[in-house]
Amino acid sequence: MLHEIDATDKALGRLASNIAVILRGKTNPSYNPSVMPQEKVIVSNIGKLRFTGKKAEQKIYYHYSGYPSGMKARKLGIEFEKNPKKILLLAVYRMLAPNKLRSKIIKNLEIK
Repeated sequence: MLHEIDATDKALGRLASNIAVILRGKTNPSYNPSVMPQEKVIVSNIGKLRFTGKKAEQKIYYHYSGYPSGMKARKLGIEFEKNPKKILLLAVYRMLAPNKLRSKIIKNLEIK
């Protein structure tokens, strides 16, 4: 089943949790946790997401290159300006259950 969501003026965390529930298949009456759900979600207007509180200035995303002193850090506001798709994708990915189906389920998310 296909779900289309408009992200205009929606908070990042609430939107990501709703998408994760839909992708997991929990909105269907025939939900089974061990079966790959057939739900697809298309999200549009992600450039118009909003952040509550001071998250844009305070939340930090880290990346480690694997080398000594290779820790990189970027604030949410800067990362969102550079690549808003990555922010929403990471939020939804981290809200899914950490099992073998997670990497397959996240492929059903399309961000425009």
